[in-house]
Amino acid sequence: MISRLPQTLFALTICLALLCVGVSYCDAQEAVTPTTHHHYTLIDLGTLGGRQSYLNFYAQVLNRHGMIAGFADTPAGDPHFPNFDSCANPDCLVSHAIVRRNGIVTDLGALTPDTSSAALWVSDSGMVAGVSGNGLTDPLLGVPEIRGVLWKDYQINDLGTLGGNESFATAVNSRGTVVGVAANGIPDDFSFFGWGTQARAFAWRNGAMHDLGTLGGPDAFAVIINDRGQIAGNSYTDSTPNPTTGIPTVDPFLWQDGRIVDLGTLGGTLGVVNVMNLRGQVAGDSNLVGDNASHPFLWDGERMIDLGSFGGNFGDVTAMNDSGDVVGSMNLAGDDMWHAFFWHNGTLTDLGTLDKCSTAWGINNRGQIVGGTGDCGVPVHAVLWEKGRIINLTSLVPPHVQLTYALNINERGEIAALGRVEGDGDNGVEHAFLLIPGTEPASAEAAVSLSAPASKEFKSRFRLRTPINPFHASHE
Repeated sequence: MISRLPQTLFALTICLALLCVGVSYCDAQEAVTPTTHHHYTLIDLGTLGGRQSYLNFYAQVLNRHGMIAGFADTPAGDPHFPNFDSCANPDCLVSHAIVRRNGIVTDLGALTPDTSSAALWVSDSGMVAGVSGNGLTDPLLGVPEIRGVLWKDYQINDLGTLGGNESFATAVNSRGTVVGVAANGIPDDFSFFGWGTQARAFAWRNGAMHDLGTLGGPDAFAVIINDRGQIAGNSYTDSTPNPTTGIPTVDPFLWQDGRIVDLGTLGGTLGVVNVMNLRGQVAGDSNLVGDNASHPFLWDGERMIDLGSFGGNFGDVTAMNDSGDVVGSMNLAGDDMWHAFFWHNGTLTDLGTLDKCSTAWGINNRGQIVGGTGDCGVPVHAVLWEKGRIINLTSLVPPHVQLTYALNINERGEIAALGRVEGDGDNGVEHAFLLIPGTEPASAEAAVSLSAPASKEFKSRFRLRTPINPFHASHE
C-alpha cells in the first residue's frame, strides 16, 4: 500500500522526501554566472523582533504586483509551550502574519495578542488569507484552537466555523471569496486533520461561510479558488476505509456554479488537488490501481492525464501556469532521489540540479521556473530555470545571504524565496526574501557561495497537506 499520501494529507505532516539529480534538459550545462544574467535587488522581509521569518509552500505568496505575504517571529515565547506540541515555528516564539506592500512590511496581527498567525495566500487584489489562534482551547482536542482568517485592508476577520471548533483558510481570490476547511459538530471517526468531527470544504463570502458539500463521504476540504470563482479540493467519496490506505476513498473535485464535480483518480483510492489555473485546469497527485504508486496528474477540463514518471513510483505537483504547464518533482527508479520536472503538452522533462536533488516550486506564464536543489533532505540552492539553463540565485544577491528555496515567480520576474542569513550560531537564521530583477549588477551584489546548514524538521498543528504548510519541513 501507499502510505505517503495518506500520511501527508491526514496525519498533519508534509515531510516529502523530495528531489535529486540525473540526466536532464540541462544535461551537463553549467550554472549561469552573474556576468551572463541580471542581478537582483534583494529585499529581506526581516522579523517582528524575533529570529526568523517564513513563507508558505504550495501557495501564492507573491502576487502579480509584487506584494508578498508570510509570517515572522515576535520576541514573545509561545504561551502554550511546553504543555502542547503546538509551537508555531522552530523557535517556539509567537509568530504573526506579515505582508510587504509598496515597500513597507506590516505586522497583520492575530485574533488575540498572545497567539500566532500566518499569512498563507495573497490575492492579486491584495487580500490575504491564513490562520490564527483565537486564545481558546478546543474542548475535543484539548489544544489551542485555530481559525481561518482574512485580512482585508490590513484588518483581520475571523471566518468562524461550521459549528465545530477549528477552521483553515487556504486561498482567497481577487473578489474576496475565501476557501478552506472548517469543522462542524458531527462526530467523525475518519475526520480530516484529526479534529474528531466532520471537516467540510467552505467558501466564505460577504461575511458568511457556506458548506460546499462532499462527493458522498463525510469530509471535504477546499484547496484553491481562481478569479473565475472555480474551487478545487478533495473529498471522501464514502465512509468505508480501504485496506490499502486505511481511510475512505478520496477524490479531487471541482466546484463551480453551485455544483461539485468528481474528477476521479488515476485508478487508485486516493487523489489530491494541489494547484489550479485561471482556465479551471487542475493538477495534483493520484494513486494508481492497487495503491502501490502515485503519479502527478493534470485534469484538462475533460479528462485526467497521467503525467508519467522518471522510473520511480511517486511524484508531486507543486505549481502550474495558465497555459497548463505543470512543475514539481518525481523520484527515480530504485532509489529515494527526486528530480524537478516540467510537463508541457504531453512532454515530460527533467530540469536538472546543482546538487543531488531538486524540485520546482513555481512557474509563471513566461515559462520561468523557480525551485531549489540540495542534498536530498537538506536545502542548499534556490534556483531559476530559464532558457534551458539552471541559475544559482545566491550568486546574484549580496554575500551575507544563502538562498535555499525559491517558491513563487510572477510575470515581472520577481521571486519569493527563503534563505539563511549569517549570524546566530552555526545554523544562521532563516528569512523570507523578495528578489526584484535588475538590469545591471551593483557593487553590493557580489557573487559568492556559502555553505548550507542542515534544515530542521518542524512540528506544528498548522502543517497540513497542500497548500497549507505555514511551518514547513525540508524538501530538498
